[in-house]
Amino acid sequence: MKVNQINVSRDMKISDLINQFEASGVLGAGRVSRACNILADMIRDENMEVFMSLGGPLIPGGMRNIVTQMIQEGHVNLIVSSGANITHDLLEAFGGAHYRHEGKDDEKLNEEGIGRIADINVGSDDFTVFESEITKILEEIAAEKSHISIQELLYEVGLRIDDDSSFVAAAARNNVPIFSPGLIDSMMGLQLWIFNQDHDFVVDVVKDMTYLSDIVFGAEKVGAILLGGGLTKHYTLASNVIKGGLDSAIQITMDRPEAGSLGGAPLEEAKSWAKARCESSLASVIGDVTVIFPLIYVAALDKIKGD
Repeated sequence: MKVNQINVSRDMKISDLINQFEASGVLGAGRVSRACNILADMIRDENMEVFMSLGGPLIPGGMRNIVTQMIQEGHVNLIVSSGANITHDLLEAFGGAHYRHEGKDDEKLNEEGIGRIADINVGSDDFTVFESEITKILEEIAAEKSHISIQELLYEVGLRIDDDSSFVAAAARNNVPIFSPGLIDSMMGLQLWIFNQDHDFVVDVVKDMTYLSDIVFGAEKVGAILLGGGLTKHYTLASNVIKGGLDSAIQITMDRPEAGSLGGAPLEEAKSWAKARCESSLASVIGDVTVIFPLIYVAALDKIKGD
């Protein structure tokens, strides 16, 4: 099959452009189109549980409403998130915000109480509000339960959030479990540690595995949307090894494979570990999640609408 040249026009929709990528079929264009088709198939398949992992600064990077929408529309059934993305979601839920970096020197930012994530700024005042509000919520939860899993904790937190844009709140209200194996490695984790200094409150990391394995074993098929790499990607993959691996998956990452990191590993490598089935549909895209995923999600929705 030959490589077709990509054509564009003034009145093209995003899905039209992705179709042109598919006609080309090679390099990044081909990988993006395959990821879009797999995503559309996962959403269409009523017998597939769709897991989504959130690694990297996706919530401060503008992806919050997209994740929330996917939960509300039933396009994702389970989330594995970094502690940082949960923290930044709650920071906005409590009235805080993320700001565009204006090029100030980092030592100057330190003097002004501003932390920088690439070209995103977050103020210490917003974190002060976060610390106050999350402590109030932890007080309420601890008064009812002294021993809780991470997933149960995030569910209880979500029920107490009054923000329609919060993915933590949307997940709780739509019975979409959130797992966060690295929760302690975040400002949320720091607040848990501080809270535990004078409270008898146990957050059980191991307890989540029983619930997660029940979901995997109970699913006819499992697909995965892996945004970013690291722990969240591995936890999503590894949770499915107990049943022979994922049936379908896409990943978007900026990591490279040469150093052997999981974040940069192509999904095909997961087949050797039985984290993805040998006959599974897989697509790996190298690029910025905040650019590529919105494009393929919009195009996938258009494909589904046209069915």
